[in-house]
Amino acid sequence: MSPGNSTPAAESVSSHPKIPISWPPDGSLTREWIDDLTAALEWSSRNLHPSELPNVLPFDALHRLVLTASNILHQEPNCIQINPFAGHEVGSEVRVVVVGDVHGQLHDVLFLLRDAGFPSENCTFVFNGDYVDRGAWGLETFLLLLAWKVFLPNRVFLLRGNHESKYCTSVYGFEKEVMTKFGNQGQQVYRKCLRCFEGLPLATIIANCVYTAHGGLFRTVPVIPSKRLKGKKGRKMKSSTGSSSLKLGSLEELSRARRTVLDPPWEGSNLIPGDVLWSDPSSSMGLSPNEERGIGLLWGPDCSENFLSKYQLKLIIRSHEGPDARDKRHDMKGIQDGYTIDHEVDSGKLITLFSAPDYPQFQATDARYNNRGAYIVLQPPDFATPEFHTFEAARPRPEVNAYYDFKEVIDSDEELDLESMEHSSVASI
Repeated sequence: MSPGNSTPAAESVSSHPKIPISWPPDGSLTREWIDDLTAALEWSSRNLHPSELPNVLPFDALHRLVLTASNILHQEPNCIQINPFAGHEVGSEVRVVVVGDVHGQLHDVLFLLRDAGFPSENCTFVFNGDYVDRGAWGLETFLLLLAWKVFLPNRVFLLRGNHESKYCTSVYGFEKEVMTKFGNQGQQVYRKCLRCFEGLPLATIIANCVYTAHGGLFRTVPVIPSKRLKGKKGRKMKSSTGSSSLKLGSLEELSRARRTVLDPPWEGSNLIPGDVLWSDPSSSMGLSPNEERGIGLLWGPDCSENFLSKYQLKLIIRSHEGPDARDKRHDMKGIQDGYTIDHEVDSGKLITLFSAPDYPQFQATDARYNNRGAYIVLQPPDFATPEFHTFEAARPRPEVNAYYDFKEVIDSDEELDLESMEHSSVASI
């Protein structure tokens, strides 16, 4: 199918929305409540200073929203099995919308939701991570998607991206954004968001046909018991992570990984979360360390074929790479249209999906990538044929300052200061 191409016009809210937004007395969200929240966030982004956000969504309402969503997310498995027909007869008109990185570009997210058709009992949404950082409305974007999750927990699925971490949010703007918007209560809001990030699942399997994850595939991590230490009841464990021993991991291993870490580790025995969030496809065969990023893997077409064949899947949909990252990878296709088909193998395809048009919002040069964003629609009978919908950035964006020094910070997530990543729990911050 040839891709659709939509050009959103700016839709300003003409009348003053209902503010402040208060949490429903019975704790049950409705579509009307979400519509009110959407209108309030869009209006405030165009008419109020960022520090006035608490007048629109007070701390108490924010706290209850994040806590409610966090409780739902923490109860979900690492890899969620999605049955689009659940609650419907087979043959019903159902569909699944998959969304890539959105990076705090609220107005593009609002357009995407309207263009794709909002989540409903007939329309499942899978968001593939990176809700925050770089863009100026990461908090509003994340809160809006949490509201949809609370309203339709079995039709809206929010996966974790590599930017949903303490390290990335301290470098790429989200922490400062929260502090700017909520002032004295900013640190509390930030901690609540980090706690919520920890609960975000890592992957989905859609209709027993499509695997989605932010970065992609992952390794098996063999644990080798070392010599028992005298006087110790336990055994010291170490992982074998050399290049020669790298092998693809299994869905069973993915289900057992410990995802509730602030910054997925780049060494040790719990490497699967870091792989799922940080890895990239390659045009070269095999599995190797992702030396450019310093964390995660590079995997080739043979690995995609092995994974698809082993689990009888047709598609891998991942995100993680925008035009800035692909601009430096001359062996891979560009992502100007919001998606690329990176591997075409006997069993199916590997797709990279990116949903933040004209990215990044702030750049140190006048020469912009001017990329389009995209989302994917999957429909019966087998959900194996992706329909690509591309769209331009919403114009005009409200004038706003960046929350990080984009002139000093590298374009894509490379040359990471891995030693500064903290491997502690939320309770320790």
